[in-house]
Amino acid sequence: MHKSIITVVGKDQVGIIAKVCTYLAENDINILDISQTIVGGYFNMMMIADTNGSKKEYAKLSKELEELGRGIGVVIKLQREEIFQSMQRI
Repeated sequence: MHKSIITVVGKDQVGIIAKVCTYLAENDINILDISQTIVGGYFNMMMIADTNGSKKEYAKLSKELEELGRGIGVVIKLQREEIFQSMQRI
């Protein structure tokens, strides 16, 4: 299993979760855990996902998620779990 952390941050609006989850499903990415909250009108979501099933290269997934985010007015980041954990230790 290749665990990844997906973060989504931006001004709250209808359809953010639906659009992100649709992209993940279409690319055979399984959501293992998900948390989302809205604070002061700003949407924040963090997912742990298994990217092992996707046929696309990791860099392409990351780029497409960033593009999806720009299209819906949020910032989406995809990081490998081990890189995310290392960054949190610094």
